[in-house]
Amino acid sequence: MEKADYIVVLITTSSQEEARKIAELLVSSRKAACVNIVPEISSLFRWKDKVESAPESLLVVKTKASLFTDIVELVKRSHSYQVPEIIALPILAGSEDYLKWLDSTCQ
Repeated sequence: MEKADYIVVLITTSSQEEARKIAELLVSSRKAACVNIVPEISSLFRWKDKVESAPESLLVVKTKASLFTDIVELVKRSHSYQVPEIIALPILAGSEDYLKWLDSTCQ
């Protein structure tokens, strides 16, 4: 197993309810092995040439890199934002047992 075959995807949402809905879709469709929900973060960002701030929830998605395109499509269909944050970071190292579980859980 190559470690670069696995990623962590970060997705922000407008609410805990939206985060829960998207997390359930990702896990039930086997696009993610595990999704952590950070219920409240404070985000500062530039949108339409203005600096904005908003409370958001953060999803931390553990999955296989090969599923990233599917995840983007699923999230875009389910998300309330015009341009949702969906970014992936490679997993460079991890417990071999955890990575095997992740591999067997995601399809």
